[in-house]
Amino acid sequence: MSNYSEQFLKQNPLAVLGVLRDLQKGEVPLRMRWSNNQFISKILDVSSDRLIVDLGSQEHENRAAQRAEKISVMAETHGAKVEFILPRLELSEYLGLPAFTSPLPDNLWFVQRREYFRISAPLHPAYFCRAKMPDKKEIRFRLFDLSLGGMGALMDTPKPDGLVEGMRFTQIELDMGGWGRFYFDAQLIAISERKVVDSKNETISTPRLSFRFLNVGPGAERELQRIIFSLEREARERANKVL
Repeated sequence: MSNYSEQFLKQNPLAVLGVLRDLQKGEVPLRMRWSNNQFISKILDVSSDRLIVDLGSQEHENRAAQRAEKISVMAETHGAKVEFILPRLELSEYLGLPAFTSPLPDNLWFVQRREYFRISAPLHPAYFCRAKMPDKKEIRFRLFDLSLGGMGALMDTPKPDGLVEGMRFTQIELDMGGWGRFYFDAQLIAISERKVVDSKNETISTPRLSFRFLNVGPGAERELQRIIFSLEREARERANKVL
């Protein structure tokens, strides 16, 4: 967490409380992480002296969480990324159901959108997108990276005539395989080239497109959040297999 500039660190107790209440109000998913464990939660209640969060979906994760110290918590809203450390989690109750309670964090990182966290999409399996140009011609591209604010994509064909920066697309289809299909309005904010050297030592140039999502509702944002968490977990598992 200390990789961020000090300007993103909030230490005033009222400021910390305000951010946590916004996360509660938006039902923003939290990634609770320690050692090699993690689970997805959300804030159920927050006051000036305690934070109450939901249990994870797996019993073994919940048992492990009670033994953990310094749990790293990360959340992403449509405007910022939030990170903080909880000293411990204790089993409690909220509205008659089991829940975790913790003292409030002493501080938290609140990183605005321009510092947005992006997760790279895997090359295998590839996830594909489809969109329609103003002349109704369909273009197809594959997902390169993803955040709550937008996505990067690569084209396997030359850039079509008429595709220009600033264009707006209605209902781009994002096919995420087992997670389903998602549809977003988006604006094309940049066109560039991605150059890679292949096994024959030849340079291959691929059109790269950068999109900004438009009008993403809370439901779609939560789905995006879960996809990003899942992609990150898969990437970490692949890295561990290599090690």
